[in-house]
Amino acid sequence: MSKIGFLGAGQMAQALASGFVRADLVHPADIVAVDPFPAALASFGKLVPGAAVSDKAAGLAKEVDVIFLAVKPQMMQAAIAGLGKIGDNILLVSIAAGTSLAKLADWTGSTRIIRVMPNTPCLIGESASAFCTGSGATAEDAALIEQLMGAVGVVRKVDEKLMDAVTGLSGSGPAYVYVLIEALADAGVRVGLPRDAALQLAAQTVRGAAGMVLETGDHPGVLKDRVASPGGTTIAGLQALEAGGFRSAAYDAVVAATARSKELGAE
Repeated sequence: MSKIGFLGAGQMAQALASGFVRADLVHPADIVAVDPFPAALASFGKLVPGAAVSDKAAGLAKEVDVIFLAVKPQMMQAAIAGLGKIGDNILLVSIAAGTSLAKLADWTGSTRIIRVMPNTPCLIGESASAFCTGSGATAEDAALIEQLMGAVGVVRKVDEKLMDAVTGLSGSGPAYVYVLIEALADAGVRVGLPRDAALQLAAQTVRGAAGMVLETGDHPGVLKDRVASPGGTTIAGLQALEAGGFRSAAYDAVVAATARSKELGAE
């Protein structure tokens, strides 16, 4: 397996690196993380013991075969400049929202680039990711990314024009689900459940419902109708969700996040 570098050692880099190690695809000794912030390096080293960490980006391209560009979009150009010359022997993998392949090629002087939009559940092997490839990326490069990201969840190849939509849906999506779980748990406490029981039941309910969609292949509407018996408790709850604009709010969240991803790409 390739030696992997991370330019940026934040939460997503930590989640990906630890996920790759957990899946036995990469040995910790074959991982290098670079970040100017000591706290980020300390967290990375704690989560991925045995990985090398450094506050200096220069020379990283000489140590690894793949570099994950894991910095914020606004910091990407400056961070890339710190790498120095990048040869075609290096596969660059950007996980930054909104930053196009064309911009990355301009900043790096390379077209051997792949854009990936993962999400944080890769830490537990449950990520939902999508990727698109630059003109210089080979079929072997794409296969490597499918192997790496597939080991930490589900991965799909898409056209670059869809990457902002992926960001708005699955990239930002875990936060929407956390809000849902928190709200369900709070409501459980409101109607008398102990806090720990309410949170466990809420989280497992979301997990189980998602599993039903993925494993049965049935449309969510069909599964919903199977739960909602005439005049029962579930249909009463669904009516409250509709009255509160739940469906519309979820729709708007994805659209707003997609729009923000496009804005980041234009900055």
